[in-house]
Amino acid sequence: MKKYSVTIAGRHSTSFSLEEEFYAQLKKIAELRKISINELITQIDSQRTSDNLSAAIRIYVLHFLQAELSAAKKF
Repeated sequence: MKKYSVTIAGRHSTSFSLEEEFYAQLKKIAELRKISINELITQIDSQRTSDNLSAAIRIYVLHFLQAELSAAKKF
């Protein structure tokens, strides 16, 4: 588990703890979407229903990968 610092919406600094494997996938998702990690975290933060940002990030990564697997099954 490692702690990462980000700026949400360009003005709110915060940090979250995440396993390196989840962070690696988060970086890949940001690269695929051609946005920065800060932008992706801002999007996740704006849509989360949990008080815990780390949990919201894990859920986002899980849902993204599930969607990718579902799309791959269709081919």
